[in-house]
Order: sequence, then structure tokens, then C-alpha cells
Amino acid sequence: MANAQEINATVAIDAVQTGQPNLQVFRTLEQQLTEYINNTQWTNKTFLNQERIDANFSFIISGFDGTSFQSSLQIQASRPVYGSTYDSPIYNYNDKNVSFDYIEFQPLVFNINNFDSNLMSVLAYHIYTIIGLDAASFEREGGIPHFQTAKQIVNTAAGSNFIGWKASDGTQSRFRYNDAILSNVYSEFHNAMYTYHMRGLDLMTEKQKDAKQGVEKAISMLRRINDRRPNSFLVRTFFDAKADEIQAVFSGGPNVDITTMVENLNRMAPTRRTNWDAIKF
Repeated sequence: MANAQEINATVAIDAVQTGQPNLQVFRTLEQQLTEYINNTQWTNKTFLNQERIDANFSFIISGFDGTSFQSSLQIQASRPVYGSTYDSPIYNYNDKNVSFDYIEFQPLVFNINNFDSNLMSVLAYHIYTIIGLDAASFEREGGIPHFQTAKQIVNTAAGSNFIGWKASDGTQSRFRYNDAILSNVYSEFHNAMYTYHMRGLDLMTEKQKDAKQGVEKAISMLRRINDRRPNSFLVRTFFDAKADEIQAVFSGGPNVDITTMVENLNRMAPTRRTNWDAIKF
């Protein structure tokens, strides 16, 4: 049976830091957000049930005063790998500064043409980014329309006083991530996403050596970005999602020459050296 909704989300709200973690308002918000994300049709495409993108939104509430909340938000999303029960992580993003206003039971509303709620704009931004990354992993440049929708959200929210929407909000922000993913400077990223998944992981059950070579090729594409923009937020976020998976892919099965790949990995993601050291030659 076809299902319009694209996202299969879980939402968790951790309010321990507030000293009042059991307040009903947190449970209400958790339930409202879960229902809103999962019951909204975010694009005009029809997704089968098994095609829905698994995503997890974890809010860590650090403080609140009446109807004003301060939090961070960890977002993770994955897509299934062909011929297996394995889900491959495509997004692992820590949005460190998400403040918002919320009154218990208030209707949640998102309108792409207006900035009504920082909470809903942040959620919609990450949802369109997730849908874009999922599409990019199945079709060359398939994610671009969804990243452009996320850019529209950035542009609308930039007039607000909330952090993360403007170029001046630091090097690790929603603005920076979206700006990079749509920039020609980072154009190889889209090809790398497609190659890594469709020419890499999706071949793993049938052609393991070809699959490894596909992943290796995708990593070399990212290296070209890194040569132009060392330590970019976009590439770092990719490896936040993929480091454990890359280690696992190259820790068994048929041998491929990985010397150059390991060099590339250490150059692009030196903080993940523990993963790269575990890769078997």
C-alpha cells in the first residue's frame, strides 16, 4: 500500500537538565512533534511504507522559562541497503542551539513562506535535508530540489533573531551546511553520495569487491572537496554519519588496495583516526 508520508520518525525529549524532567509539557511536545512529522506529506512524491526514511530527533532541553525553551537537537537518519536488513546512516547532525517558544497543546504549524516558529522551521529544515540526502543516495543530484527547499527555509528564517540561520552564526550552522551542499565548490558531494550508496553499499550482498571499490571511489571524490576546503563542515558531517560504517566495510571480505583511501580518510577526518586505524589491510 502506498503511503504519502516520507519520514518514519521518533522524537525524544530529555529534560533532565531542567531539574523538572517529568513535567507533562515535555511529553505533550514529544507526542505532538512525532505525530506532526509522521503525518505530514513533505513532498509531492509517494513513498511506499518500506521506503519511508527512518529518522530520530533527540532534544536535550537545557532550560525553560514559562513558554521559552533552550535546547540542543541531535538528528540521525538512515536509508535501507539493497538486499539486506541493514540501514545505512546518511545524516548525523548535532544542532547545538535550538531555542523556541511553545505553549502546551498549541497547534504545530509550518508554512514555508512565513517564519512562525523557530521550532517548526528547524524541524522542517532538517527534514528536507534528510529527504535530500536520501534522494541523493539513489539518484545523481536527486537531492538538490530538497536542499533548495531547505535554503528557502534558511532565507525566510534569516530575518529572525534565532541562531543558526545567518552567515554570521559561525562555521557550523544550518546556514553553512545548506550553503555548502548547494555550492559548486562542493559539487562532488552529490556524486559521492550516489557512488557510495548505489555503486557501493547496494552491491555489497552480491559483489562485495565492487562494492568496496565504489565506497573507495566516493571517498576519493570527497578528497577533492577537502583539497579545496580543508576541514569543511559538510565533509565532517558526512564522516560523523559514516565513520563506523566505513570501518566495518573494510574490516573483512575480499581485499582491495586501501592504502590511498586510508591516507585520504586520515587527511579528511583526523578525529576519526581510531576508525581508520582499525581498517584491515
